[in-house]
Amino acid sequence: MGRGFALLMLTWALAASGSACAQSPASRFEGWATAVIAADWRDSGGRPIEAFDNALRDVTRGFIEAGLPRDSLVDVSLRPNLADPVTAMEAVQAVAEATARAQRGCLLYFTSHGAPDSMVFGPDGELTPAAMAQLVRQWCGARPTVVIVSACYSGIFVNALAAPNRMVLTAASRERTSFGCSAEETWPWFDGCVIETLPSANDFLSLAAGTRACVARKEQAAGVALPSEPQLFVGAEMQLRLPTLRFERSP
Repeated sequence: MGRGFALLMLTWALAASGSACAQSPASRFEGWATAVIAADWRDSGGRPIEAFDNALRDVTRGFIEAGLPRDSLVDVSLRPNLADPVTAMEAVQAVAEATARAQRGCLLYFTSHGAPDSMVFGPDGELTPAAMAQLVRQWCGARPTVVIVSACYSGIFVNALAAPNRMVLTAASRERTSFGCSAEETWPWFDGCVIETLPSANDFLSLAAGTRACVARKEQAAGVALPSEPQLFVGAEMQLRLPTLRFERSP
């Protein structure tokens, strides 16, 4: 009986050990909510283009491959002529629901046209710095938050969004345009640089550095007289946290 009991315990221990080895460690981004929103679909003349929706698709894929969880990710286009269009209010509600479910962190990515005082947000809407700051507070509160805004003049959002728990990356300074929002481009240049940089980036900081360097190369090659000057803000809490949030890719 003693030998039988010992054998039973050994069998149980081996089974438990095998089960533990089979389990993957918890993701660094477990409990993070991600939103990627293509808030416009037109060129500067109001003609439909695909660049923003292409960015939506490929930025979303890139973040999923970097380890952001798909089950708490919202990816929406505000293009009104889709088979099942999403309104600006529906997009805001979808992000609110995702951030209510996943409360450990937030990644928010917007791609659109911008103006010196706001960003286009749907067919007839706009998002001002104050309005975006209010949304981000409601969605993400004090949790670690990364906000990326791809739009002309998107530097206008930095001061409104700046907080100790946030990183903010924008495609341009508050005085400059960004480039590539035309029918001839696959993506806006900034979005394309995010997509190009993501596979080799180790974390959000290296993503920001690589994206800014990529934008500078593109603009220099194109002979741009007034470069877009992408902006980066990293709050005090995020300076300590970001190095621990390394992207995770499947072998």
